[in-house]
Amino acid sequence: MSEQATPSASVQSLARGLAVISCFDAEHSSMTLSEVAVRTELSRATARRFLLTLQELGYVRSNGKHFELTSKVLQLGYSYLSSATLPQMIEPVLEDLSAKVHESASASVLDGSQIVYIARVHTRSIMRVGISVGTRFPAVNTSMGRVLLAFGSEELREEVLAAGFASRTGLGIKTPAALRKELEKIRTQGYAVVDQELEIGLRSVAVPIYNADGVVAAAMNVSMSVHTASEQSAEEAAQAILPSLLEAAGQVREAIVASR
Repeated sequence: MSEQATPSASVQSLARGLAVISCFDAEHSSMTLSEVAVRTELSRATARRFLLTLQELGYVRSNGKHFELTSKVLQLGYSYLSSATLPQMIEPVLEDLSAKVHESASASVLDGSQIVYIARVHTRSIMRVGISVGTRFPAVNTSMGRVLLAFGSEELREEVLAAGFASRTGLGIKTPAALRKELEKIRTQGYAVVDQELEIGLRSVAVPIYNADGVVAAAMNVSMSVHTASEQSAEEAAQAILPSLLEAAGQVREAIVASR
């Protein structure tokens, strides 16, 4: 008889330790003890205990005031990345897509209200914040996130809308009503366009990747700098990329179907 995790059977210390690791991201790569405590909703004493344990194990380093993750954390995701077939199927398709459109291409999955990058091919740095496999961003501020929310469960959409969100740049969608309308539009047209809402100067267009059962398993996007698309509107720039992007997403689905 297999055991299932229940609140009484779960290991709270493990959950808290993982929460400490997860609170670090692209915008919070180096934090003080107090900042970690706030982001994890742990007491300073508890956060300190976990940080020191993680430091002793080699997952965290500190200069005496600030803490940051070490590369050893990558080992935690290695087993997933080496065994997961989806990233392996997507990577060569992204490489071909990026070479074809001469822009950066990425794929991500949804984790709660955030997207997590599972594959990426970049042609040049067009963002101040570096993106790599494992990078997380709020789903509402990204083209891939909006695709995943639009085609995901209604329950999750309502949770995200109820929780509220903020515009990262002051541009674009700022209210739940506007986001709800945009997600409905994305479901109808089959793609999402985000213009400088994640970072000034960055545009992107994303489409869903369907699995063999017709369920959206991930999202794929192409990112463009406004400078290189200055003669076009965001929608015009997206339309120029969309046929190649849709073809690439279809190739991934074909690979998924063939692997069954």
